[in-house]
Amino acid sequence: MQYAYSKTFARQQDKADELSHFRNMFHIPQHQGRDVHYFTGNSLGLQPKIAKELVLEEFDAWAEYGVEGHFEGKRPWFHYHKFTKGMMARIVGALASEVVVMNSLTVNLHLLMVSFYRPTQQRFKIITEAGAFPSDQYALETQVRFHGFDPDEAIIELAPRAGEHLLRTEDILETIDRHGEQLALVMMGGVQYFTGQLFDMKTITDAGHAAGATVGFDLAHAAGNVPLQLHDWNVDFAVWCTYKYLNSGPGNLAGAYVHQRYANDPSLPRFAGWWGYNEQQRFMMRKGFVPMLGADGWQLSNVNVLSAAAVMASMEVLHKVDPRKLRRKSLALTGYAEYLINTLVAKTGAKARIITPENPEERGCQLSLAIEEQGNKVFEQLTHHGIVVDWREGNLADGRPGVIRLAPVPLYNTFADVYEFAVKLEAALT
Repeated sequence: MQYAYSKTFARQQDKADELSHFRNMFHIPQHQGRDVHYFTGNSLGLQPKIAKELVLEEFDAWAEYGVEGHFEGKRPWFHYHKFTKGMMARIVGALASEVVVMNSLTVNLHLLMVSFYRPTQQRFKIITEAGAFPSDQYALETQVRFHGFDPDEAIIELAPRAGEHLLRTEDILETIDRHGEQLALVMMGGVQYFTGQLFDMKTITDAGHAAGATVGFDLAHAAGNVPLQLHDWNVDFAVWCTYKYLNSGPGNLAGAYVHQRYANDPSLPRFAGWWGYNEQQRFMMRKGFVPMLGADGWQLSNVNVLSAAAVMASMEVLHKVDPRKLRRKSLALTGYAEYLINTLVAKTGAKARIITPENPEERGCQLSLAIEEQGNKVFEQLTHHGIVVDWREGNLADGRPGVIRLAPVPLYNTFADVYEFAVKLEAALT
């Protein structure tokens, strides 16, 4: 696409956008009586208008049926976790039996590491990316300590080369190979939350398996953002939240994936709960855990129905859109943002640069903009003008700059949004 730094161009692209009507399915926050330009779907997605309706339906079912709502009504609560399976499986490229919505992301990560991090004195190391999201860092650290190992020895952090901000795939593979005989687990983000880098999950998975390790991913910034094929990539397990690109509401339920090869293996260690027990016998209240088939067997408690109704709402919106068209619009929007930023930086001479990969196939819809001088002040000025982005502090010790993260989400962002961001950014930088 040939981009242009003009409002006319942006409006023309919006007029031609076949997905533009999806924006009307969301509530857009207001700033001084006008829609904000919202670019933080990578932190919290906007509310689907249908969400309140579906949550209220469950309040009505509760009022009408009481406890019988588990088996009566439009969506009986006993089976509620099944209602999102098909759509969620489509989003992450899995079989319906391989996914389940439950708990929160970090809870799910701990539960799956019980099963898939099985260290021995010979194989105990974990490979992850340096600067992983704190929850992942803490989960890995405490799991390692739980098994009696020293995190400084057991956790291998992949850092970019000196003077670079991104991980090279060849360096990831070399590290896996170098630690192969001692490697128990490769556990990384699918999309790095700070830089927006999309990792080659298939290649990493193949390398991890060749080394004799299991491989899992945190897909918090990938699910609903980039194409995923977890089953075909042979990934062992994955976890993700649903409140970012999946728009299910603040702190809402999370997703978990377990490959089909583990679907019917009751000998696999796990921390069990009632709702993971074989549903055909669940109310017999017997001792001795017999897991449900597939990912359902990792459930602990019955579904939080009111929260799951909001997940259902997000699934109903996503079910209406062709994921290939969504990806095309994502590439176009993010490409336009990249073009505008690079144009205005060249024009103004500002000390700013995008640290997200230039290759569109190595990123989702997030761009991380490093600003050398007073980046937080630029962020505050953007906020003042109704541009909703976020600011992440850097770390001078490891050479990581502070960044403004911008995420043009194709479901509800427009080319006009991106243009207005650029106009206000240019003003803030000059």
